[in-house]
Amino acid sequence: MTPVDATAQPGQAPWTCPFCPLLCDSFGVALGPPGTPPSLTGSECPRARAALAAFGGAAATERPRVDGRDCDLDTALTAAASLLAASRQPLFGGLGTDVAGARALYALACETGAICDPARGAALMHGLRALQDRGGFSTTLAEVRTRADLIVCMTGEPTPRYPEFFRRCGVGEPEGARTEILPLHGDLFDTVALLAALVAGRLAADDARVPADLAALSERLHAARYAVLVYETGCLPAQGALIVEGIQRIVATLNRSTRAASLALGGDDGAATVNQVFAWLSGLPLRSRAGPAGLEHEPLCFDADRLLADGAVDLLLWVSSFGPQPALPPADLPRIVLGHPRMRLLQESEVFIPVSTPGIGSGGHLFRSDGSVLLPLRPLYDDGLPGVGEVVNRLTQAVRASRRGLAQ
Repeated sequence: MTPVDATAQPGQAPWTCPFCPLLCDSFGVALGPPGTPPSLTGSECPRARAALAAFGGAAATERPRVDGRDCDLDTALTAAASLLAASRQPLFGGLGTDVAGARALYALACETGAICDPARGAALMHGLRALQDRGGFSTTLAEVRTRADLIVCMTGEPTPRYPEFFRRCGVGEPEGARTEILPLHGDLFDTVALLAALVAGRLAADDARVPADLAALSERLHAARYAVLVYETGCLPAQGALIVEGIQRIVATLNRSTRAASLALGGDDGAATVNQVFAWLSGLPLRSRAGPAGLEHEPLCFDADRLLADGAVDLLLWVSSFGPQPALPPADLPRIVLGHPRMRLLQESEVFIPVSTPGIGSGGHLFRSDGSVLLPLRPLYDDGLPGVGEVVNRLTQAVRASRRGLAQ
């Protein structure tokens, strides 16, 4: 279990909110009587408030379960290890954890030959595939706040999913950036392609085929000192990597005469962190496995939804430590769930182990959405639960012991 930071007093700053990849660290949390949810202070963020409502402000009473019956942690680990040792192709999904949990999951994935894909993995892959194919220009929240004078939201208003985004970027302050929403003409593919052609000069602004608002936006992009094109990976349609490539073409063109960058909003529920950890440990991102042929990366074949639908895996290990959502997908195969305590109320599993939430009941670290900043998570109270890293490390040892037993 991650020890509670003795210097962090309950309900006092510094506290980093772990519930979205912006990792806001400028507001706090107040604790009430045990059994009442912590309350957010210094912000009205609806996403943080809703997430905090899932916690009781006191040590958890939930116990592990095997086949629907309460048991102790050792019994649950033994049952989970037996399932993993017998599996020929496990899938690790959800992946809602922090750096320590991700490091432990990578070791277990190598031990079992598991395929790893986070919840909403398709959204994460859009930007990743574009980066692999064409490269790109990215920036940080701090640089947007201090340097950008124009922010163009390419996939619509970001605040429904990321309520604090504009505040983090200094929008509305005296020297803050101006914001615009990309006007759609046709679908997003068509609109981004049109804007890229305008910015590059392949289409004239007075061409009859060019919408006036896109022509005006192209002019403002060229006139900006530092333009930032923001997009939400979760709002991109199928084949969204092509849209990301179009955004990067616009940025590359602008950088010939001014300054521009892109900023992706995504990697929720620890997905961005786990992807970073897997990349630095193996050299490959998620949707990879250490299989019979060595390290393999298959961004299309190793899609968790596809694997489950095709019956291509025989066990699911689901990790969701930040809340009851994302929910465990329905699947007719053995399941091991390392999850938020309230997940047991949603759906029974073969093995369920409640785990601590980093930033609530234990410490930890997460990468921010912009990818270059690693922030510490300080606990609000001791929830009495083991962290994902501890559980998975013990599970890895148990799998090795179980396999040695089967070999004898």
